[in-house]
Amino acid sequence: MAGLTSSTIGRKYAMALSAMFLLIFLVMHLSVNLLSVFGEDAYNNASQFMGYNPLIQFVMQPVLIFAVVFHFVMGFVLEIKNQNARPVKYDSNNPSHNSTWMSRNMIISGAVILAFVFLHLYDFWLHEMNYKYIDGLPIEETRFWGDLHAKFADLWRVVLYIISFVLLGLHLAHGFQSSFQSIGARHPKYTPVIKAFGKWYSILIPAGFIYIAIYHFVTQL
Repeated sequence: MAGLTSSTIGRKYAMALSAMFLLIFLVMHLSVNLLSVFGEDAYNNASQFMGYNPLIQFVMQPVLIFAVVFHFVMGFVLEIKNQNARPVKYDSNNPSHNSTWMSRNMIISGAVILAFVFLHLYDFWLHEMNYKYIDGLPIEETRFWGDLHAKFADLWRVVLYIISFVLLGLHLAHGFQSSFQSIGARHPKYTPVIKAFGKWYSILIPAGFIYIAIYHFVTQL
């Protein structure tokens, strides 16, 4: 790992790999949470499996936490190094003509998303850790849907989730393609397919999470 992150190219490659891991996780996370829209039992069963499976809890969960922390830290490191490498901004440079706003401000969207991740962990992960390992409460198979549903009773939380997922979509719109480019996946035949898939991914994944938040809010009115 030290060798992989000792150079700029290595850091970009490592960041791209962590991004791809998180892209897969988002699909899995959305799939499980969408079950809450279709039925309480389906979501409760899936959540119980995810929450009490030793492989997921003690292997995959630490790997996921590491990937999240690594991806954001590496993003900040790369941004700082890029800023230091370009201490002088030429007057003739017009970045709006050469790149999108999001590609120039990935660090901003990343920081907001990271703050949202902490809120999300506070809402759900910390609650689970307290329930299982601090209070040591017994398994209650029907509690998961109710816990999720109750979190979206407040409008301010729903609005915050929507804003965060819109920013996630903008972040993904650039980051999806960028992660493939960083590992050298550039080809006249495949790059347009990657771009198109990345565009739909950056729309559908955040839209799915937004729908879940709105659904649980509206069904409580």
